[in-house]
Amino acid sequence: MAKKEKCECCAKTTVRSGEEQKKLMNRLSRIEGQIRGIKGMIEKNAYCADILVQSAAVNAAVNSFNKDLIASHLRTCVVRDIREGKDDVIDELVAILQKLMK
Repeated sequence: MAKKEKCECCAKTTVRSGEEQKKLMNRLSRIEGQIRGIKGMIEKNAYCADILVQSAAVNAAVNSFNKDLIASHLRTCVVRDIREGKDDVIDELVAILQKLMK
């Protein structure tokens, strides 16, 4: 039986403090709650403009989550990799930023 190889996206990990992990998970839980709220609004035939306001709030929450995660990534992973001479982390960061700015 052939051994499964990990894809590149699964090969890297980031160890986070319990506090940081809890903070990120709490934010995602709030976003998840907002999404459930929007689904409920759809089910109740809420007014389109009201749904759009809630959708904008979800977008803002996701953007805020991404900003915090990018800041953490820069301060930890990127700095570490550059110090170790792994300059390809810059190309990776540029690609991530390009995806987020679409």
